[in-house]
Formats: sequence, C-alpha cells, structure tokens
Amino acid sequence: MGLVVYNTFSRRKEPFEPVAAGRVSIYVCGPTVYDLPHLGHARAAVAFDVIRRTFRALGYDVTYVMNITDVDDKIITRANEEGRSPFAVADEYTRAYQASMARVGVLPPDIAPRATGHIIEMVALVEQLIGTGAAYPVEGGDVYFSVRSFGKYGELSNRSLDDMRAGERVEPDPRKRDPMDFALWKGAKPGEPSWPSPWGPGRPGWHLECSAMSMKYLGESFDVHGGGQDLIFPHHENERAQSEAVTTAPFVRFWLHNGFVTINEEKMSKSLKNFVSLDDVLAQYPAPAVRMLLVAAHYRSPIDFSPDGLDEAGAMWQRFSTFARNATDALDAAPEIDDGRPLSFEADFFAALEDDFNTPSAVAVLFELVNAGNVLVEQVEAGGDPRLLRAHLATFSKMAGVLGLDPLTQWPAEESGAEIVGSLVESLLEMRERAREARDFETADLIRERLVKAGVVVEDRPGGPRWRIKR
Repeated sequence: MGLVVYNTFSRRKEPFEPVAAGRVSIYVCGPTVYDLPHLGHARAAVAFDVIRRTFRALGYDVTYVMNITDVDDKIITRANEEGRSPFAVADEYTRAYQASMARVGVLPPDIAPRATGHIIEMVALVEQLIGTGAAYPVEGGDVYFSVRSFGKYGELSNRSLDDMRAGERVEPDPRKRDPMDFALWKGAKPGEPSWPSPWGPGRPGWHLECSAMSMKYLGESFDVHGGGQDLIFPHHENERAQSEAVTTAPFVRFWLHNGFVTINEEKMSKSLKNFVSLDDVLAQYPAPAVRMLLVAAHYRSPIDFSPDGLDEAGAMWQRFSTFARNATDALDAAPEIDDGRPLSFEADFFAALEDDFNTPSAVAVLFELVNAGNVLVEQVEAGGDPRLLRAHLATFSKMAGVLGLDPLTQWPAEESGAEIVGSLVESLLEMRERAREARDFETADLIRERLVKAGVVVEDRPGGPRWRIKR
C-alpha cells in the first residue's frame, strides 16, 4: 500500500507524497533550554528519531532539522534567579539536552539551528510581514501579527477564531488590534538580551523563530513538521499563519504530533512540577529499557509513566539482548555457510511502520522473530545448519536498528562492567563446572547464588554456561 501518515491538519491518514520525489524534509520543534530534560522531552525526540530512521530505511534521502530555542522568557527568568547570563543558562542546558538524548539512542539532527544564530532572518521575516499588512509595530518596539489578516487562521487546530480566547502564551495588551494577535518581536526590557531592529532593540517572539529557521533550511514548503500535541495551538497555528502570510504557499504538507508522557494521566510538565528528569530515570534503568518504553507505544498515544512500565520495558529489552547474544555466540561456533534465505518477518515489520509508524505492531513482529530465532539457536548449538539462524539474526538487527534498539551495534556499552570482572567470573564458573562434574551440587549452587547476588546473571546453555552483568 505504501506509506500512510496521520496528518493533524486533515485529521486523517493520507498517502505520503513528498515535495520532491525520493527526498523528505523534516522540521521538529526542539527544546527551550532552561532546565534538565525530562521523560516527555525524550518521548518527542525518540518518536521523531524513529520516524526519521523509518524514512531512511524506506529509501528516502532525509534532511532532519531540530532547533534549539535559546532565547525565551523562561531562560531569562532562570538566569535572573541564578544571577548569571541567559546565554550561560542556555548553553548549559543545550549541552545537557544533547547528552541526554544521545544516551537514549537519539541520532543528532542533520541541522540543529539555535534561535540566537538566526536573528537576521527573523528580522527580515517581520519586515516582510509588515510589508504585506499582516503585522504592525506598536509603541515600545513590539511588533504583532494580525490574526484576522490571515483568513485560514484556526484551520490546523480546528478552532474558530471568533470562539477563541487568549491562550496561556498570549498576554493581554491594549496596543493589540485583536486580543489573539501574537508577538513577532518584543521590545527590549532592562536586563534582557536584545538585538537591533528597524523597530528598536528587542528579541524575537517564540513562534517567529521556527518559521525563520525552518524556511531557511528546508524552503517555503517542506514535507513534515513535528512536535508534541501541546504545540498544535498556539505555536504551530501561529507558525503556519505567519509563514503563509508571506509566501502564500502551503507551509507544510504533513503535520505530525506525538502524544504526551503522563503521570497519573496528567501531562508531565515542568510548569505543573510533576516531571521526572531523564537523568534520574537513567540512574535507575538502563537506557535501552527507557527507549523500549518510548518505542513500544504508538507515537500519537500517551504513555503513563510508572516503575512497573519501565520494568516491563526492561524485560522486553532483555529478550532482545539475550537473543542477539545467544545467536551471535552460536553462530561464532558454527561453520561458515552462505545464507540469504528470505524471511516474511521483514515484510510484516515494514508493513506495520508504513501504517503511520505503527511501532507497537513492529515490535510485535520483532518478538515473533525472536521466538522463532530462539528455537534455531538451540538447533545450531546442537550442531544444526546455521543458515536460517544467520538470516534471522541479520533481519533482527536490521529491524531493531530502525527502532534504535539493535543490541549488536547501538548499545555496545550496555554490559561494559563485564570487562572489569570478566576473568573473575570465568574462574568462578570454571569452579562451578568442576563441582557439577564431581556431583558437588551444593558448592555449584552456592557459587551461582553468590554470582546472582553480585549482579551476575548465569544462563546454563547446551554449549556451557554464559553470563552477563545485570543492570
């Protein structure tokens, strides 16, 4: 059937047709960097990381842009509280965000523009909007966008302008022509960073930033604009309005929005003070388990955070890791024979992802492959033909890689502790084997129990015991 995606704008699934054949341009709204990232940030980053990987696996040439908002009211407030510059705050938390996303396997974007590096483009866009009559400057150096000048305002969020009320980010201002008009440029205030403009010193409004940066790198019309569901209104609605008011061309072909991470069914949010930092989660759970939790849910669905959910995700990851390790060990001991048998698993896997990136179904196919592969591992360990297992393992690695979950290549440091205690564990296991051969089962069981208490998992296999460090 080909790839179909759910378009927020049309509120239905549509066949994916890019602006340019064979190429996909993606812009995803990145973080406002004023604090440590939480699990909700990871959810958005992982969701669009999988979407990006899927496009590439399907053969598209992808340009992926994710911005950094490094000038904003929240950054300025944090800087004032801590007695340092907003630029220092933004730089610290930009690096923290990038490091945390890398820990959960998120590939860096092809382009990661910072708002403060694109002030010239933003000023030029405001000038164009004023020239079309869609924007107007007011006393004090502010410039507002006139929402009633854009007849299609509200189409993305499916709202009637006449029924709208000023949202959380819209401040009442008697200088506005309409209460819903939003700031494109904010006049300078004492102690705040500012840049020169035709309307006096100031800084860009939040919505303006993404329009200027996305159009600079992807053009006036591009394929996919992504972000969390909370960005549909007002942020993405305003982006679309100010962009199309200048270009008169469709700004975005497909709007994609990921669901929230919730706690007790309430959105995880710093403003609600119910967030869990990603670093705190990663201190208690291995990074692949956290990614598994985020991948196993459909990108548009909510994920309710709980320790039980992370434990279950960790068990799912362990099944992947154990199969990959056992299959690799079995094949290392098997004779080299050409493989290449086709498998139906791959077709089912990509059919799931082509249905609006249905990762739950894709993960289910991976588990079907693992179940079949575990049987083949035992057969190969008993001296059977390794070709089918080799094909299963190669297919597993390819499919798991699309989800960012390949234990063979993407998480090589998962069991790095094994290098430190390896020789000691091997010696203890040799002692255990000698005890078993002498039918001294009491000593053998005691060695195993001590290893388990030390965090070493022992698996008795037909070819001998295997072990791993348990996180």
